[in-house]
Amino acid sequence: MITILLVDDHQLVRAGLRALLESVDDLRVVGEAGDGDAAVDLAVAERPDVVLMDLSMPRVDGVEATRRLAAAGVDTRVVVLTSFADQPRVQAALAAGAVGYLLKDSDPRDVISAVRQAAAGHVPIDARVAQALLPGSQTPAAGHTLSGREAEVLSLVAQGMANKQIARQLGISERTVKAHLGKVFRQIGVADRTSAALWAREHLGTSGVGMS
Repeated sequence: MITILLVDDHQLVRAGLRALLESVDDLRVVGEAGDGDAAVDLAVAERPDVVLMDLSMPRVDGVEATRRLAAAGVDTRVVVLTSFADQPRVQAALAAGAVGYLLKDSDPRDVISAVRQAAAGHVPIDARVAQALLPGSQTPAAGHTLSGREAEVLSLVAQGMANKQIARQLGISERTVKAHLGKVFRQIGVADRTSAALWAREHLGTSGVGMS
């Protein structure tokens, strides 16, 4: 059973999402919040697997709430569900710790799929906002290519593995994994794991990245 916290300042939106998500057997809504402050408190108390997070809310917005959840060490995966697809908002949300980004006019089946993908460690990003993170022309800097080991590490990142898991899988130290990732991030021009995973999906054909 995948547990979910709904965060949106519109009660009607939350009611619709609850009805949608609880129409399938493996999803259960464990709480609702109308602002970022309440969202953080509920997430700490309930420890849901996934938080569906609106961005535009009174007092504390979704980006700040996501940042606070990450700082609190709450083991939950935040998927943004918003009407905004502009680059600054997308990048700010992912930099704050969100693992997914959907638009509110998404097909209901895509929302259900995204929750499952996030809970499984994947990166559900609406195809319509992916370009805000990863322009199609983005490639490694001229004169640089990824080594075989760097590509392996990047592929495992795209599958949702943590550095410790990657180190165990490849038989190398966690410090070596971090060094490879630092070099990879610089070469492909990204600053976080989610953007790196999207790059892998576009350029390496990695299947571990969930795209709605």
